Amino acid sequence: MTNHESIKTGDPQTVTALSELALLFLKLGAISFGGPAVHIAMMEEEVVRRRKWLSHEEFLDLLGATNLIPGPNSTEMAIHVGYKRRGWAGLLVAGASFILPATAIVLLFAWAYVRYGSLPQTAQALYGVKPVIIAIVLQALWHLGRVAIKTKVLAVVGVAALVLNLLRVNELLVLFLSGIVVVILRQIIQQHSRGKSLRALVSPAAFVTLAQTAIPTATTIAPTVGVWPLFLFFLKVGSVLFGSGYVLIAFLRADLVERWQWLTNEQLLDAVAVGQITPGPVFTTATFIGYLLAGTKGAVVATIGIFLPAFIFVAISGPLVPRIRRSPNAGAFLDGVSVASLALMLVVTYELGKAALVDLPTVCLAIVSALLLLRWQVNSAWLVLGGALIGFLVRSKW
Repeated sequence: MTNHESIKTGDPQTVTALSELALLFLKLGAISFGGPAVHIAMMEEEVVRRRKWLSHEEFLDLLGATNLIPGPNSTEMAIHVGYKRRGWAGLLVAGASFILPATAIVLLFAWAYVRYGSLPQTAQALYGVKPVIIAIVLQALWHLGRVAIKTKVLAVVGVAALVLNLLRVNELLVLFLSGIVVVILRQIIQQHSRGKSLRALVSPAAFVTLAQTAIPTATTIAPTVGVWPLFLFFLKVGSVLFGSGYVLIAFLRADLVERWQWLTNEQLLDAVAVGQITPGPVFTTATFIGYLLAGTKGAVVATIGIFLPAFIFVAISGPLVPRIRRSPNAGAFLDGVSVASLALMLVVTYELGKAALVDLPTVCLAIVSALLLLRWQVNSAWLVLGGALIGFLVRSKW
């Protein structure tokens, strides 16, 4: 496949410049506060509805695929988009551009933390930004949901996935079950008239292979702080970590605090807080921790280690997504995973909303942002900046 053969949406005669990919994902990496659900919502706005680089269906397929491999989902979505538009060069440019702004900002925070012993004050800006990101995610869910929920069966599967996610069932298990259930129900509907038994309808071999690929085995490293051990540890984290930022916290605490005692609980919480309050991927928590443990070199190798698997997994799985969609059963599986992914995004949005909508001004800001997005399609970047400004004004007055 050449770099240009993967362009299948928008204007098929138009080749996306690498500089355009870089500028878009540098911008998204610099303004996308709020975690993967917000990042994906912003990408949907930019690459589907504004630039029309992908169709809604293709975007949903990529979203389902990213949820089935380890690593940071929003970064993997950026890498997927880059690959779709400019092949291998686009894969590298889009992914690196999305990561770079957050890495630079977190590195600055880490330097200030080591020098002054505390984090810069960001509560005022976040007070106004958080309600805006709730509106951004809800807008994306609305647009993607209308495309993903094609049938009553998918609607039921989506509701079931929502309930299971609210009950804290493992996210990966919910995704796989949703895909398998849709495949089974599709076969039942097609074969029912022929009187075939359920046992004859399901061939799980492909799903067993997929599951074996998607659940790798963790490795261990020597409990010695240094550049090479740091790289290996974060390479392991990026290779095996599924789920939300809460899973990342548990993973880091088990090794860095309890097993090896490289960090204290307070340092780990500060590192996670920096990853949450800065824009871009939450996995840049690794940048902060690497700087604390081994300075600038530690920050660089920790960042490379945690993000490198995402590039590898997307490079392997990206070319397979169109082929999977052409297979009826595999396409049905991907449909189930897509609706389950949206259900997971909805649960994450609910959790974010509880922390963001804390009083009348934040509720009003979320409502106004939603109206501006849905009615007038205002660019989300302006809304994020406006929310930050309003947050400073309101909090300063109070």
